Amino acid sequence: MTLNAGLTTLHEDDIAKHLAVAQSLVTKLIILERGESSTGAPLAGTGRRFVSTVSAGGQRRTREVELARTIQAIRTADPLLSPAQHAVLYRTRRGIQVALAVADLFARQTYLEQLQARNSAAPLTGEEAEQFKALLAASAYVAAFTLAAYLGATLQGEGEPVDDAAEPEFLFDTPQDALKSMVAALDRSIAGSPDELALAARTRAFSRVAIEGLLARKARFTGLQNFETVHIRLDQDDFTLNGFDIAPGQKRKPLVMTFKKPEEIIGNHIAKYQALKLAKMLMAYDFDRQMNPFVELGGFLFTFIGDGMPGTGKTILIQMLAGLLHDYCGVAGYAFHYENFGVDQISSYQGKSGQNCKEFVNNVMNPRAIGFGTIDDVDQVTAKRSDDRASAGQHEVTAVLMESFAGASTVIRGNCTFGMFSNHPENVDDALRQRAGARWLVDGPQTEADYIDIFALLVGRNHDIPLGEHELYAGQEIRRAVNQSYAAHSQPQEEGLVAVWERYEKERGKVATLADVGAYLHRIKEAEPRFTGRAIRNITDAIKMRAMDVELPDDWFRDAASFMHKSYDEKKAMIEELRGPITIDMVLQEINRYADSEFRYTDTSDDAAVADIIRRERQREKAIREIEAMKRGGRWQS
Repeated sequence: MTLNAGLTTLHEDDIAKHLAVAQSLVTKLIILERGESSTGAPLAGTGRRFVSTVSAGGQRRTREVELARTIQAIRTADPLLSPAQHAVLYRTRRGIQVALAVADLFARQTYLEQLQARNSAAPLTGEEAEQFKALLAASAYVAAFTLAAYLGATLQGEGEPVDDAAEPEFLFDTPQDALKSMVAALDRSIAGSPDELALAARTRAFSRVAIEGLLARKARFTGLQNFETVHIRLDQDDFTLNGFDIAPGQKRKPLVMTFKKPEEIIGNHIAKYQALKLAKMLMAYDFDRQMNPFVELGGFLFTFIGDGMPGTGKTILIQMLAGLLHDYCGVAGYAFHYENFGVDQISSYQGKSGQNCKEFVNNVMNPRAIGFGTIDDVDQVTAKRSDDRASAGQHEVTAVLMESFAGASTVIRGNCTFGMFSNHPENVDDALRQRAGARWLVDGPQTEADYIDIFALLVGRNHDIPLGEHELYAGQEIRRAVNQSYAAHSQPQEEGLVAVWERYEKERGKVATLADVGAYLHRIKEAEPRFTGRAIRNITDAIKMRAMDVELPDDWFRDAASFMHKSYDEKKAMIEELRGPITIDMVLQEINRYADSEFRYTDTSDDAAVADIIRRERQREKAIREIEAMKRGGRWQS
């Protein structure tokens, strides 16, 4: 267990020495609690209770807490604990040990340890006594926070989410008092659990409620500044404590994926090029400032959507981007987290799907790691808000993603990106789709040269078949291919947008000024109502990204000192030197790229609706013919 801020190591011996105290706290403790004024004797023949008119809210009474016995009582027929029961009891005891060890570490890193030694010799007075009391309360706060975080991170549980866990009656006199109050509240939360599944769910809910309560009280304590930058890692338990930044309790598993190299992707030139740039952009993130220069300078890609027919290369793009980030993070020594949110995380329990999705978002957005999150087949995971046939879980996920990607509380630091991928983006809710800042058309190989290249790549080298008259992979040279792909968007491609473009040019001539650009955008809005202000923002972000179309040299990423470990201001200055101007060609290409995608989605959606109407009409006509035949045969009974 290491502390990089204070260059201190906390050994397993420092945790083990607290075993006796931790065991006593989970076995039996006596705590003084406030009396509950809401209880009373039931009145015979009524569903009400007698409530005294004398307030007892300020009274305190002792309570014996036997956590081990409470956990045992969940399965009274078996004297032995089940693995799930044992996990809760063991993790609570282990969490108390870790919390006390972290409190000791906090005391050593502050003035508290010295004040404790002096106070044991003679009671402190005056200003030192006040300081001692404040730091002791802060160490109690740290201990309670550590236990709550440990339980949430190390206990895995599925089942119906629990939202009615009671907040602990926190005591902050000493670390042991704080942990006593936590154990007493945990005992109250899990008492009467109907089964092991509920036991784990209630324990995790207690962890969440305790953390929320502690964070709400953090401002009351002084001396916590040093703990903000603490990074503690306990490999035996797969537990990480990053100050007061709480990542959800999903265990981090090693990334297992078949990574792809850029040269293994044929076609998809713009998508591949932007993925290459995005990987380097993410590595410009500054962990001290918790900000990325590209966010400040413009051009950072926080969300994007990739659409295309099945088999065109969406999965390979994910593998390529994840592989690049994995390799870069390995060079820099940064933590990298990749996670996919899929249909397997849609739950039948009300609220669970939304919780799973929020946990996914928080994992990826953890500011102490480089994150890449994907939502594959986003049209199946989410739902249009007008779709009554979709499940409640799909609607929950849609709401969480919309709030997370462009909500009032969304903070874009530049350490992570989210990619949505779909074969049918027209089935994605309009508002969610428009939260994707970039559109990657994943159309796979297109030209004759592309098909020669992809076949030669996939067939391998175990043959003597001659290549013929073809320069292998010449068409895949990234800069030339991208320039050709961008140039293709100098003119619209979708039929609906072509009509708008031609009508505008006929009436007003070429687009040359900002006023012309605004007028063209207004014409698009009239033809496609979904083309809102958010669409304009996405286009301008894409234009800024083109202006930041700087090729960060590969030499910057071969070792960490050249770029990745430089200060934020140095990174920003290095990037600014490479920035180019915005041109009218760049503006029109990005407008047409984005608008083409909106018209394509609308046309596809309309075509699907028309096909559905035609299919229903054919069914109706067939039904009428069969009914007439049944009537003629005397087999029809109305």
